[in-house]
Amino acid sequence: MCDYSITALKTRDAEIGDKLIVRYFGASKGFAPQGLEVEKQYTAVCLRPGTELAFDAPVSYCDYMIPRTLTHVHTEHKTAIFRQVDKEIPDTHHDMLEFPDGSETTLTLLDQGQTATVLQLPVSPKNEAEVVEQTRAEYVG
Repeated sequence: MCDYSITALKTRDAEIGDKLIVRYFGASKGFAPQGLEVEKQYTAVCLRPGTELAFDAPVSYCDYMIPRTLTHVHTEHKTAIFRQVDKEIPDTHHDMLEFPDGSETTLTLLDQGQTATVLQLPVSPKNEAEVVEQTRAEYVG
């Protein structure tokens, strides 16, 4: 996480055990540290592709099933893996969650206020393919 839409925010990398909350950052949604301190509320926590999350409740999000119509989706899943897609395309949302059944959603569609814990960070890459997979999309501005 730390997509192009939140580059002006204060950020920090995720750590194992971090307690996170889905927060609206003005142009996008993402993860912030849980807590009432103002500094925490406006700090985006950056996830590397492959980071595993455990949500406190089944994940819910809005989805565009029919053009111009939002459908609210309630999953059965409480775990997800952070992924990035279309990294070669600038100025688009790259951040996704992949659920155990293979379904996915973008972070920007997650319902605000959901809480999660960072279970595991991706292992250090061992070859070029893993380096590419774990590299965050670059901001081009």
